Amino acid sequence: MKLRTVILSFLLFAVVIATPPLLVSKSVHVAWLDPHFWIIFGFVTGLTFITIISILVVTKINKEIYAQTFLAATMVKLLTCLFFCLFFLVKIKVNGVIFVANFFYVYFFNLVFEIYGLLRTLRNQKLK
Repeated sequence: MKLRTVILSFLLFAVVIATPPLLVSKSVHVAWLDPHFWIIFGFVTGLTFITIISILVVTKINKEIYAQTFLAATMVKLLTCLFFCLFFLVKIKVNGVIFVANFFYVYFFNLVFEIYGLLRTLRNQKLK
């Protein structure tokens, strides 16, 4: 995939997954969002963006190590997010259930985007 296409699709994706929490924050169900939700959103989404860009850069250099790069970048993202959660839950007093629900909302949708990119790239390689 081209870098421009990936960036534009990622920005569209980020806007789409940011819309429901934005609507919830403007409704009467504001208690469903952690007060630090946008920090969580920014951290995980930024980390996903860095992961995707690094995968694409390595793929441009050597296409044969795409799968290894994808797995390594995803593992680094997973470990970084786990340390982020640990830090957040230890240092900042939050409602654990709300925090975990908000975190997994953002994390899993970002993971879905990464897997979609993987499948799209693998499908394009098979067609060539």
